[in-house]
Amino acid sequence: MPELTRSAIAAGLHTLGLRAGMGVMVHSSLRSFGRVEGGAPTVIEALMDVLTPNGTLLMPSFNHGVPFEDDGPGVYDPRVTPTINGAIPGAFWRMPGVHRSLDPTHPIAAWGQHAERYTQHHHRTLTMGSGSPLGLLNADRGYGLLLGIDTTYNTFHHVIETTLNVPCLGKRTEAYPVQLPDGRRVLGRTWGWRDGDCPFTDENRYGTIMAERGLQRQRVIGNCTATLFRLQDCFAVVAELLRDGGFGFPPCSGCAIRPRVNEHTVESDWDAVSETLKLESAAWGY
Repeated sequence: MPELTRSAIAAGLHTLGLRAGMGVMVHSSLRSFGRVEGGAPTVIEALMDVLTPNGTLLMPSFNHGVPFEDDGPGVYDPRVTPTINGAIPGAFWRMPGVHRSLDPTHPIAAWGQHAERYTQHHHRTLTMGSGSPLGLLNADRGYGLLLGIDTTYNTFHHVIETTLNVPCLGKRTEAYPVQLPDGRRVLGRTWGWRDGDCPFTDENRYGTIMAERGLQRQRVIGNCTATLFRLQDCFAVVAELLRDGGFGFPPCSGCAIRPRVNEHTVESDWDAVSETLKLESAAWGY
């Protein structure tokens, strides 16, 4: 197959339904496209061409706690800490004009009209809550775009879990060092990951319901199967499974999985009643 060009990828994204001014969270596999002229930056530039600066492009720039392992640097620095989400997000967060949030393990990178608004207070809210970058994108009627991967990698389903107060995710219950751009080093908060797998969101199940109900569009770009969907449609499907169960699994109310406990576990600084950061939280200071 000949190399895919920037214009060919942009044309495929147009056919899929991506338009100027849209807000979209992208999860991707560069390898799925086949040969791309210029590699990862070409895919990103094609996305930017289609969305234009009036749109907003988001990608994961997660490190999943790797910097805090025994052989790691022991700190998250938004200016230098790499992501382990693949070549496309790895190139994206380094580009001029891209903002990166301060969540120590699951920072979001964003470009475009609402990039700064989505990312600037991520460290003061829940990692995947309604006030997180993805939660704000959902409120703005945004979209999800999967490039060559399935819903197992769709981070947005964690926003649904958090919004529905699933008991398996800790709310700001782990703390890790963060190096701020101004030189200060602080302890930043993130979620407490669950001690087990969710059969609905950690495995590729709800995507079949999305397809059966006609809630997603798919096109092939090169060798890549691209899937576009409204976040609000995804929310409805996943919420239904979490509340009612399905595929032979019980709903959240019948699940025994709870947040993990490790050396980074701390008491939450989140007020569950007011759904906001506690006044004494150190996060107000940066």
